[in-house]
Amino acid sequence: MANKKLPIIAIVGRANVGKSSLFNAILERREAIVAREAGTTRDSISAKASYEGQDFWIVDTAGIKTAEDDFEFTIQEQIIQAADSADVIWVVIEADIPIGDEDRRVAKLALKTGKPVYLVVNKHDKTPKAIPEEYQRLGIKPIMMTSTTQNRGIDELLNILVKNIPKATLTEDDDRIRVALLGRPNVGKSYLFNTLSKKQQAIVADRAGTTRDINRSVVKFQGREIELMDTAGIRRNGKIEKGIEKFSVLRSLYAIEQADVCLMVMDVNELNVALDQKIAGMVKEAGKGLILVVSKWDSVDEKTAFTRDELVPKIKYNFLFAPWASLVFTSSVTGQNVTKIFDLVLDIMNERSKIIKTTELNQWLRNTVDKHPPAGLKNRNPKLNYIVQENDNPIPSFKVFGAHTKFLHWSYKRFMERELREKFSYAGSPIKFWFIEKHVTHKHGTKPATD
Repeated sequence: MANKKLPIIAIVGRANVGKSSLFNAILERREAIVAREAGTTRDSISAKASYEGQDFWIVDTAGIKTAEDDFEFTIQEQIIQAADSADVIWVVIEADIPIGDEDRRVAKLALKTGKPVYLVVNKHDKTPKAIPEEYQRLGIKPIMMTSTTQNRGIDELLNILVKNIPKATLTEDDDRIRVALLGRPNVGKSYLFNTLSKKQQAIVADRAGTTRDINRSVVKFQGREIELMDTAGIRRNGKIEKGIEKFSVLRSLYAIEQADVCLMVMDVNELNVALDQKIAGMVKEAGKGLILVVSKWDSVDEKTAFTRDELVPKIKYNFLFAPWASLVFTSSVTGQNVTKIFDLVLDIMNERSKIIKTTELNQWLRNTVDKHPPAGLKNRNPKLNYIVQENDNPIPSFKVFGAHTKFLHWSYKRFMERELREKFSYAGSPIKFWFIEKHVTHKHGTKPATD
């Protein structure tokens, strides 16, 4: 499947120079925001943004403070990690405040990375006649003057950015299936990664990851290339350490973006963890296939059918928001059900690529509405007239045309999804409905005049 690699922009600088204000100013633009994952760490957030048709990741890092503060990482460590993940670094300083030693050290270390570096002089509420010499002495070009409170300089900053970062490109091996292993630390991801990699005889490639926290291995299974991506474990917010852990969360988000199918790996001895549900929710929101993998099954003392049958409903209950997710119990030590993961991946990919005839879809819609008509407000009952499938979307997506669709209750949308899955399956993958008001009716009254 086609895969996009989006550039990553890291915002660094000392505390209270306006990094978060700059981050929010970019995301609050109507054109810019695509998706946002806030709170992945205590002191930084990341988001996928778009400007003038160019997509990119933007990361708001924690403010850099002096070594005397109670921080577990140094300036050098944060810059190194930013460079390791980022394609462009924005060094932010504050206008009308003399440049200090921390600013100079950040600028120097950012330049040493060899990555493109921009100097963003924030909180500059007056239009400068010329760039002050003290900014130029930092040795960073271009120098951009911004004011988030007055909405000044943001467009200029983004215009220069999108002209100098590569467009999101398609990889050459676009038929390769990408599978990301996700989960908390020490749940057996790396062990499963190694077992999956060695299980197959035909290993096409085996290489270290492009970052410290993503290792990759490509194997062949039933004639298909499958790229495995082992990510660093995502810890709870309060448990995330500064430095390397901060950027490992971003890499995990990046792995989800790259993947077609994600393996949510859980320790059989530590089930019902809220963070596991949060990670699975991130996968669902990203529209990726999902397999719930219960690892370390060999560690259960008495593995009986009753034990497994007892655990399945409990796990399903914890992931009620994704009842379509596949579930498998594995042991990397004994190899139990490891190959079954590959079978599930291929099954999910087949389901995600399934195209249903429009006539079949509309027959299903009529039967569903007849079975349970949608309720609404007085004189505002939703009418669902016509449904088509989007053929160019990697996520199974359906456009439903009708009237008063904004009054459609969320429970009815969930009912429609259950009915669709009962008829057409799409096991292991999220599906999306788009409800569109049919302002102009077709002459036969059953189709929209325009899509």
